[in-house]
Amino acid sequence: MTSRVIPVSPFALVVFGATGDLAKRKLLPAMFQRDLAGQLPEEATVIGAARAHLREDEFLALAREAIEEHVPASERDAQAMERFLARLRYVAVNATGEEGWQELAQALAPTKERIWVFYLATAPSLFGPICEHLGRFGLAGGNARVVVEKPVGRDLASAKAVNEVIGRVFPEERIYRIDHYLGKETVQNLMALRFANGLFEPLWNAAHIDHVQITAAESLGVEGRAGYYDTAGALRDMVQNHLLQLLCLVAMEPPAQLDADAVRDEKLKVLRALKPIADALSSQNVVRGQYRAGASAGGAVPGYLEELGAAESMTETFVALKAEVETWRWAGVPFYLRTGKRLAERVSEIVIAFRPVPHSVFEPSAGPIKPNQLVIRLQPDEGVQLRLMIKDPGPGGMRLRQVPLDMSFSTAFGVRNPDAYERLVLDVVRGNQTLFMRRDEVEAAWRWIDPILEAWSHAEEPPKPYTAGTWGPSAAIALIERDGRTWADGGS
Repeated sequence: MTSRVIPVSPFALVVFGATGDLAKRKLLPAMFQRDLAGQLPEEATVIGAARAHLREDEFLALAREAIEEHVPASERDAQAMERFLARLRYVAVNATGEEGWQELAQALAPTKERIWVFYLATAPSLFGPICEHLGRFGLAGGNARVVVEKPVGRDLASAKAVNEVIGRVFPEERIYRIDHYLGKETVQNLMALRFANGLFEPLWNAAHIDHVQITAAESLGVEGRAGYYDTAGALRDMVQNHLLQLLCLVAMEPPAQLDADAVRDEKLKVLRALKPIADALSSQNVVRGQYRAGASAGGAVPGYLEELGAAESMTETFVALKAEVETWRWAGVPFYLRTGKRLAERVSEIVIAFRPVPHSVFEPSAGPIKPNQLVIRLQPDEGVQLRLMIKDPGPGGMRLRQVPLDMSFSTAFGVRNPDAYERLVLDVVRGNQTLFMRRDEVEAAWRWIDPILEAWSHAEEPPKPYTAGTWGPSAAIALIERDGRTWADGGS
């Protein structure tokens, strides 16, 4: 089976921060993959913009190296590489000064009839200055669109300030706040599972679902991002955007239709229905941790403070929390969210845990009956798994065992799963905002997160330590087990 390739209109993509990690690791390889698939029109151009004064051939060498490092050799060839590199240009631009902006305008002049996409792969502090310069130099009109990376702000007040600056230059319908988790194939399949099948939607409520678990675990540490990470932490870096967006997709009501604002209206209702976690509940419902030296598959690894090069830090590298959505559909159903670095394995998944059967007709010798679970795996092996109870084959009486009905997308469809950035960047070109956050969504998420940050700012207790290569602090296990539940995979 082959995936369907839908062409897009001619465009010019300007990547600010083109020499940085995100551009090299994700954006340039993503555009190469789409070019390789035949999705980029002949007129498509990619312009790198950064402070560094590089010659164009030096930028092309940087792009070639990034693609060779992050795209498997089996998925590239010399002809495709040369075709893609021929699309690239480079302009040295000072985001906060005047240098380079006139040159950028000149580089874009031959493409003025095309769609312009400005991708801000920079520090959030540069979002405002870049947008202001785009407006001043006449680059923000017509079909121009701007893409901003998370996090948008550090709290509600700063998010409003950033949104205000961007909004003075670009109207809301041309602002794309990107969350790459929403571009993952499995996340979109969550909507297909719910709204294209008659099987699950009648069961998608508090009468049949016991609880929901959302995990985004990483086995790596902060690596080269320690400086940035120490100013953010796991709550801002992962929970405020990725995990809350996944929670919204699980908990939202069916939209009237699958257009951008209809979907985002329903997600906003979920964010507004989240039960606040104030000071009194913070210590009960939220666990923050920080990894210490330990071991991973590659051997011994340092602790967070060693990677940071500091004697102490109150920044959390792990968060587990219990959230509640106060609606008729979800009354009494806890949502357990968990994310962290240097955990036992790299896995991101959503577990829908159904209620147990009300009565067992089987003899005790048949074994325990485990509740059914629907598991939506985001990474590393994207797919869907439904865990059911069956009879263990063979003679000797009734013995029950839980087994998975497992669908791996790569196996089932026999095609490469595109990276989330491949889909999302081209959705910007198409003008489709369904998988992007609206301003009121971002601010509603911060409104729920801010009281947790406020409680932490007054707390004298540091993040709870956990050994690298484990599933986090023991308090995270206690968080779920005091409700009579356990983490679905390995976390307990």
